[in-house]
Amino acid sequence: MTLRAETLVAATSLRGESPWRAAAGRFGANRAAMAGILILALITAFAFVAPLVSPNDMETNDWERIQIAPTTEQAHWFGTDPNGRDLFVRVAAGARVSLAIGLITTLVAVLIGVLYGAVAGYVGGRVDQVMMRIVDVLYALPLFFAIIILVTVFGRNIFLVFLAIGAVEWLTIARIVRGQTLAAKQTEYVEAARSLGAPASRIILRHIVPNVVGPVIVFSTLLVPTVILVESFLSFLGLGVQEPQTSWGLLISQGTSALDSAPWLLVIPAAFLAATMFAFNFIGDGLRDALDPRDEA
Repeated sequence: MTLRAETLVAATSLRGESPWRAAAGRFGANRAAMAGILILALITAFAFVAPLVSPNDMETNDWERIQIAPTTEQAHWFGTDPNGRDLFVRVAAGARVSLAIGLITTLVAVLIGVLYGAVAGYVGGRVDQVMMRIVDVLYALPLFFAIIILVTVFGRNIFLVFLAIGAVEWLTIARIVRGQTLAAKQTEYVEAARSLGAPASRIILRHIVPNVVGPVIVFSTLLVPTVILVESFLSFLGLGVQEPQTSWGLLISQGTSALDSAPWLLVIPAAFLAATMFAFNFIGDGLRDALDPRDEA
């Protein structure tokens, strides 16, 4: 190795790694998290590729093949339901709906929770006390009871399901962000921005929120499977996604009525739901470990 090359290597080692690059390295070394990403990628690919490779669609009834077991005949690879509809494409359609509900609802909850918690923590005083008492009151309401009321009042439109669940799930995020904001607003860069006359909105959006994003990312990955499970439970009760649309929860609900005669109607969508739950939890655990500064040593 030449003297110049040795100098470059030494300089690189002295500079060290950025916190985010170090966290990415720890996350990449987590086998469970990588397995979760692989599982989630395969399920997502299945959701969009399955309708393209199957000659069947989710609504056509095959009256000659009602509730048949998985078979290669007529490409009914997951079998058919009591109406003769292909389960393969219906599980894929359910995956698209359930994943969309999980991701969009989590995004709604994150936006509400981050802004609410950041404002409460930064402003402080009586405003903080009032805002957090509101959160405490909402926390006292049973989760499913509140969601069922919202869905019943505003209808069972799939977009209202998004909003109804997201309007309830933001409470924990608000508490997390508020606690992080209380610590962040005492830092030197926030004090400097305040002394320069920066408005509160700019300080919150440009300095507070970017520095509390780590815990929010971790919690979001754990919130997505929770939201999917809530939607599945609502659909199981008949309050979520309705025909002609479908979701894993609705497929599981329909499969329970034919458990004795056609167990695949329950087992297959339930297996996809369980795999997604595990995948998101593995990813969340990996992010939590990677972003934990105590693991940097």
